[in-house]
Amino acid sequence: MVTGTVVVGLDIGGTSTRALAVTLDGERLGTGRSGGGNPTSHGANRAAGELRAALRQALTDVDPSRVRAGAIGLAGAGRLLADPAGRAVFDDAWRAAGLRCPYAVHGDALVAYASGTHSPTGTVLVAGTGAIAAQVRELRLARVADGHGWLLGDVGSGFWLGHQAVRRLLAALDAGGDPGDLGRRVLTELTGSAEVAARPRDTVDALVQTVTRRPPVELARLAPLVVSAAGTAEPVAAGLIAEAAGHLISSTSRVRPPGDASPLVLGGGLLTGQTLLAAAVHAEARQCWPDAPIRAAGDGAAAAAWLAARDLPEVTDPAALHARLVPAT
Repeated sequence: MVTGTVVVGLDIGGTSTRALAVTLDGERLGTGRSGGGNPTSHGANRAAGELRAALRQALTDVDPSRVRAGAIGLAGAGRLLADPAGRAVFDDAWRAAGLRCPYAVHGDALVAYASGTHSPTGTVLVAGTGAIAAQVRELRLARVADGHGWLLGDVGSGFWLGHQAVRRLLAALDAGGDPGDLGRRVLTELTGSAEVAARPRDTVDALVQTVTRRPPVELARLAPLVVSAAGTAEPVAAGLIAEAAGHLISSTSRVRPPGDASPLVLGGGLLTGQTLLAAAVHAEARQCWPDAPIRAAGDGAAAAAWLAARDLPEVTDPAALHARLVPAT
């Protein structure tokens, strides 16, 4: 068993839950990974079960009594904190892992921000299945733009790209035109065939039925098709990437003043990889905020651990602690 001060951090998403146990010296003692644990999409009970599974893996070789603090990052943190029943099942999962220390719950946007910088002031833009921009002040989300969900917002997100790709395809089919390369890719993904029926309306009807029978958020899985097609200069896909980048920068501009020189962290699967959308957003951000350091979000579990540790009495230099705990991106 390891002795000395240990902190734990968890990054809970819709597809996976990651946990990290680490010392204040930056020694990684254990990691854990389990299934999606977002309580908004999966329910509090399932989310708590995934949290418990990831924690137990991370603490395999760690005496839980040595853990002094913990933090959890997840989407919809405010809803969890406002729901006594949901918070109670998380408390039970925490204790079931043998932990008796307090833990904090933070929004995933704040954790993404902390995974890219130690600065207490800045901005984060996250684009994955959804999209959100937030101003950070004293490591708190001060102002937020978008993050309204697929029905009312999340413009520029993976869902938005998939939704728009299907709409452009339907418009092309209604007009009797060629669906184009992106349209054929979408048709194949959704119906199993790129062929358009002799009567295009039959293909339209089949496409609409396929989409409406599935959860709407599943349209986000079409986003990689848009990104890939844009890489070949496919005109519809390239246009969607340009529109998405414009929407994301517009959301960010609602919470970030022109010329702001504080850090801007880009997070989410669409903005942390080597994609045309990431490049387009980076380029537009550089035009809007030429003096700002632009960082990529990194290890969310490590960032959550840093957020948990920084208020411990023995931590006198949070910036140095960040360098030890959070891998550079």
